[in-house]
Amino acid sequence: MIRALLKERGFMAGAVIATIMLLVAITAPLLAALAGQDYTTYHDTLLDSARGGVPIGAFGGISGEHWLGVEPGTGRDLFARLVYGAQVSVGVAVAATFLEVLFGVTVGVAAGLGGRWADAGLSRVIDLVLSVPALVMAISLLAIVPPDWPRPLILATVIAVLGWGGTARISRGETLTLRTRDYVAAAQVAGAPWWRVARREILPGLTAPILTYAALLLPTNMVAEAGLSFLGVGVRPPTPSWGQMLSSATTWFRADPTYVFLPGLLLFLTLLSFVLVANGLRRVLDPRQREVLR
Repeated sequence: MIRALLKERGFMAGAVIATIMLLVAITAPLLAALAGQDYTTYHDTLLDSARGGVPIGAFGGISGEHWLGVEPGTGRDLFARLVYGAQVSVGVAVAATFLEVLFGVTVGVAAGLGGRWADAGLSRVIDLVLSVPALVMAISLLAIVPPDWPRPLILATVIAVLGWGGTARISRGETLTLRTRDYVAAAQVAGAPWWRVARREILPGLTAPILTYAALLLPTNMVAEAGLSFLGVGVRPPTPSWGQMLSSATTWFRADPTYVFLPGLLLFLTLLSFVLVANGLRRVLDPRQREVLR
């Protein structure tokens, strides 16, 4: 599988970009310290008050001290806010995806291995989750969360709670298929408990489809975080987020296009990288997909 993935140019390109973005998110404090800046300090002297707070200089005030310029209206260093924003945008997406996979696989395997009543009950729960308008419900839940709660963690939890239905549906379908295999029947006849059958016989067979689906969930959850922050119910200032920066950039896109371009470009590249990784995994892990493409 590794040799096949190394031959996939799209997968390799996406993996390189995704790895760089993850490293930026992890090392954000180190990168900001290397630039000698932080994301909360105001630099009023770098703004043109006569123009309403537009950064002084070309391309948003880029200089040797401020590598990517400063934020309009506040003068905060844009490089520091972008790297710290990667922590929120990428971190929330990764945490939400992990929780979605955990919830979805647990419920899906339980429904597939359970009896008729367990399968019927859990399937109705999955249908209920899939029928909930996720965006409206997320806005409603985040609007009533106390402001002193850890916002990124709450954001990841809300996205996961409202989005695990698809993972559960895939896990249930694959489990129903795998339970008809001879080695699963042999384990059940031998008296193995259901949790051992799930761990030793079912979960290895779920690795390929769930891994591919998780790679597609990551960009979806990143878009969800960006959208909620754009609407003002995501992370709260002064904590930076790419979606939050795009929301505030709507009033500055003519006076300072750089402020719109940089977070938008980073968000686009990150989403594209995860999509390329997911497509590469699908082609390698599913032999039928390669034949269809041919």
